[in-house]
Amino acid sequence: MPTPTSSLAANATPRSPVLQAGVRSVAVLVETDTSSGCSVIRGIANYAETHGDWHLLIDPRDHEQRSALPDGWTGAGVIARLSTRLQLEQIAARRMPVVNVDDLYDDLTGAPSVVTDEEELGRMALAHLLDRGFRHFAYFAPPSHQYSKKRGEAFREIVKEAGYECIEYKPGYRAGRILSWAEQQQRASRWLSSLPRPVAVLTVQAHQARQLAEICHFTGVRVPDDVAILAGDADDLMCEVSTPPLSNINVASEKIGHDAAELLDRIIAGEPAPKEPIRIPPRGVTSRQSTDLLAIDDSMIVDALRFIRKHACRGIVVDDILRDIPISRRTLEIQFRHYLGRSPAKEIRRVQLERAQELLGKPELSITEVGLACGFSNATRFGVAFKKENERTPQAFRKNLLSGQKINTGSF
Repeated sequence: MPTPTSSLAANATPRSPVLQAGVRSVAVLVETDTSSGCSVIRGIANYAETHGDWHLLIDPRDHEQRSALPDGWTGAGVIARLSTRLQLEQIAARRMPVVNVDDLYDDLTGAPSVVTDEEELGRMALAHLLDRGFRHFAYFAPPSHQYSKKRGEAFREIVKEAGYECIEYKPGYRAGRILSWAEQQQRASRWLSSLPRPVAVLTVQAHQARQLAEICHFTGVRVPDDVAILAGDADDLMCEVSTPPLSNINVASEKIGHDAAELLDRIIAGEPAPKEPIRIPPRGVTSRQSTDLLAIDDSMIVDALRFIRKHACRGIVVDDILRDIPISRRTLEIQFRHYLGRSPAKEIRRVQLERAQELLGKPELSITEVGLACGFSNATRFGVAFKKENERTPQAFRKNLLSGQKINTGSF
């Protein structure tokens, strides 16, 4: 991706905010026609509502429907997905502070960024897929100017560090080239046919995950039996209506918006902008049918894992597995360590705490209710186990998880 050469007035003093009856005007150059864009805007609005009188100019467009500041608009600052040179030139000309919420460009002088932590996203994706027994990995991101290469670069490096290979989709054309639907299908289908089976594929975004699932459907590739698909961001509609429904990484778009607004507020107040991007880790993985496969060639271990996933939150122990699966404790232990690198007891605990992380995102549930729902006998045992694995208490995890979101009910 080319690096913009224009500077965003790094040495200029930001224009004093223009206030009208105590209201601060902030432009939000973030698209409203995507799920992630709407979530970022929601986070910005949550901050604006609770930390001052802001008027948000949402997703202004020019006569060609491109994201752009209106002629004559003056305000306190801008929060933007900086993805075009026009945006850079406009904001530089206005000499007002800006916070970027995209990582499309590598070097934006004078534009601090709040973006997804791509390394943590890659680690979450790999952990999710390894837990299902996959040992072959690929990354699908057709060439485009709409997203950066950082997600794929991070995932490939993390897979490599774990001792595996990640095969990238390289269709042989540059970003911006227009291909017919049939040609896109043919190129992706040829790539899929070259991959080892079973293979787990991380896609750059949910749209590309759905595209890949459709190609698999039309070419007779079974999902997830042959190809498991994990979407690299959250779009509930896109993921839920796909066939099969798609697992996805829960990118913290709302928190990105909230923290970007908070950063802009500090810069307007005179604080220096951070030199390094602020990186926000994803909230976790939502598992659906597209990765619901245990790619393990031992049927008893597969049965044991399915038993754990079905019953872990009922407070089961290893003896419960042995009563259901005709296998010795020693063999069970050896095979679990061989396939998963951990004991059956640790797998039970992992499933319980994975569910706990999900439920902690529901503010209507108390910490005690979350612990009981995940198979712990009381809140104390839950808190000790959770902190041991996550290095923070359930309360601290929930506070970070829900920061940037508007909470109306529930107890912390």
